[in-house]
Amino acid sequence: MVQSKVVLVTGASTGIGEAIARRLDGRGYLVVAGIRKPEDGDRLRATISDRVHPIRLDVTQPADIEVARATLDALTGSAGLAGLVNNAGVAIGGPIEFVPVDLVRRQFEVNVFGLLAVTQAALPFLRVGKGRIVNIGSIAGLATSPMVVPYCMSKHAVEALTDGLRLELADTGIEVAVIEPGAVKTPIWDKGISQLAEAGGRLPPVAIERYGRTLRFFGKLLQANNARGVPPERVADAVVHALEAHPPKTRYLVGVDAWIRSVIARLLPDRVGDALLRAALARMLA
Repeated sequence: MVQSKVVLVTGASTGIGEAIARRLDGRGYLVVAGIRKPEDGDRLRATISDRVHPIRLDVTQPADIEVARATLDALTGSAGLAGLVNNAGVAIGGPIEFVPVDLVRRQFEVNVFGLLAVTQAALPFLRVGKGRIVNIGSIAGLATSPMVVPYCMSKHAVEALTDGLRLELADTGIEVAVIEPGAVKTPIWDKGISQLAEAGGRLPPVAIERYGRTLRFFGKLLQANNARGVPPERVADAVVHALEAHPPKTRYLVGVDAWIRSVIARLLPDRVGDALLRAALARMLA
């Protein structure tokens, strides 16, 4: 148990981020919880202790990041920041042949560039506190799936960014880890389902002809992920370990599906892994 160590958690309004904020609050941390809507902050204040400080933090907005920096300056003092949990993210899908490039840019603005901007803002406080950086990645950062390629691209970038930070900060005392969940029961899947439906609505007829059946199937698969996924508290458990273990792991796989896909991605030749995935999809589409 810790007392009054400060951790910044982005994307704390719902799902994984909210579960992380609640778990850290229960362990005595002072949590700066990045949220998007005032009502999310009101809900957190009403249901969590006064150690949680909700702030508006859209990771793509420099003004919001500056407010977060000022908040950390006021709360951390000479102790510095104990941890940064980069959780904020969105999921964009659809057949990559037809996904508008502007949507892919939006995917990276949130999941990669926003993560980087917040990390850069927090690093001076992390250096003082010899704190830790925990990035919420995904098994999609190791094993790409069709119809959610923009999301997978962004999570591959998070893997590279995590590795780079770990190497560059090795002599500072700042540990860096990435959490790689498989399916999690979280609103991001509901948003992903809606986004896939929107993709279907804006696709030209030739795209529906080529990908319509697969697109409909992946909509159903995302719904299944929401039903069978691990609870977000499992991810929060991994975050606690990454913040407190000596030393922490560099990577945390969460969920049986994440372990299976990791083994396939790391140990099997690409074409063998592709063949297994295509065969599994063919059976499910049959």
